[in-house]
Amino acid sequence: MNKQASQHLANGPATLFEKVWSAHAITTTDDARSLLHVDRALLHDLSGNNALNALAERGLPIRHPELAFSTPDHAVSTAPGRTGETYAGGARLWANLKVRSNAHGVRFFDTGTIGHGIVHVMGPELGIVQPGSSVVCGDSHTCTNGALGALAFGIGASELAHVLATQTLWQKKPKTLRVTFDGALQSGVSAKDLVLFLIGELGARAGTGYAVEYAGSTVRGLDIEARLTLCNLSIELGAKVGMVAPDDATYAYLEGREFAPRGVLFDQAVKYWRTLPSDAQAHFDREERFDTTSIKPMMTWGTSPEHVIAIDATIPDPASAPDSRRRTEWRTALDYMGLEPGQQLEGTPVDWVFIGSCTNSRLSDLRGAASVVRGRRVADGVRAWVVPGSEQVKRDAQALGLDQVFKEAGFEWREPGCSMCVAANGEVVPPGARSVSTTNRNFVGRQGPGARTHLASPQSAAAAAITGSIVDVRRLAHG
Repeated sequence: MNKQASQHLANGPATLFEKVWSAHAITTTDDARSLLHVDRALLHDLSGNNALNALAERGLPIRHPELAFSTPDHAVSTAPGRTGETYAGGARLWANLKVRSNAHGVRFFDTGTIGHGIVHVMGPELGIVQPGSSVVCGDSHTCTNGALGALAFGIGASELAHVLATQTLWQKKPKTLRVTFDGALQSGVSAKDLVLFLIGELGARAGTGYAVEYAGSTVRGLDIEARLTLCNLSIELGAKVGMVAPDDATYAYLEGREFAPRGVLFDQAVKYWRTLPSDAQAHFDREERFDTTSIKPMMTWGTSPEHVIAIDATIPDPASAPDSRRRTEWRTALDYMGLEPGQQLEGTPVDWVFIGSCTNSRLSDLRGAASVVRGRRVADGVRAWVVPGSEQVKRDAQALGLDQVFKEAGFEWREPGCSMCVAANGEVVPPGARSVSTTNRNFVGRQGPGARTHLASPQSAAAAAITGSIVDVRRLAHG
């Protein structure tokens, strides 16, 4: 920790965010902008290519290539047996990322190899992301990594080029928001439901200008993969940063991973990591508290993550919106989604189901979905995909026989990648088709032009595939 950070923290109790920010602040201006040291840079085949190309155009080297890691995820096909060239539209991006990464000495995780996967899945999985570290990527869902107690956020391609060239980045320090969840979750309710509920309660702009810390007994009871889901949608709340304080579950998760410290160094790291959680008397600029015991399985009905209700609730009437802006937004969203005010969301027929993305493609997500699917069949007329988040997730799932559970039920078992979350690889939901998706965004055209997307948990998505319509998963007995 630098002298400036030590002096800052000596002034009194500090939050997790303040501790990590101060530890990385090289200098700070009068307007609260800090030059941060960046510990890890993650690159994917869209923004990562742009940043590497920018360096090449200026003839600049990467200052610390050993601190950068790259993987193709957005524009690669997920078809069984694919290569980096299977999707013609992404072949050049795959090849360029590989060539430039290798030329600079950046570790490149290619398709079909352990370490490959969605960038926000492979980072924690490999132990690249650690408590107290600063992590950036040219992708807004970099906030996912804050589940390990890291300061992680998305940046633009030009900023990413700056990081690669200097290992630093200017950032304005955000305010702090603590969201405390207490209580036991009902059966069939997951971290995805928890964060969708939160966005529905506070709105998609509530986190703007804040770094969010998730706390409380509910969060402490979540495993690390569920915490990653929780932090993943921080950007959908409007916040660039979402964090969970590290604890014994975090240390157990990291121990033995490829890029995590080992032996005595791991013990020393844990000793430091234990100092990171927010101090008891730390001040947050905003506090929100929720009792989670009554939260139900959630699903979006519109074209923003804040357009969300319990699956067994009725679609709201725009006339009841709190202001004119939202009344217009709700009417437009309902028209796009082909839904009516007062209509029951449950029972709405679906055409597609997608289980995957950096939100819900980890092993625990696939196990949860498989528990609903086992012994059942996908409904006639529904096309359902499962896309593991990484090569490691795929292999672990196959070792458990989960791929067979899905395939026997009529799901397509795919290769790792972003797939139809953002539809940058040609894998799209057809125009007008209704999709239940475990992704993080239901914007107009997000899964393809004219696609209608409902965000939900893996269990709820699996239940929709089996029944052919939106259904409260609690109505199905798990296999």
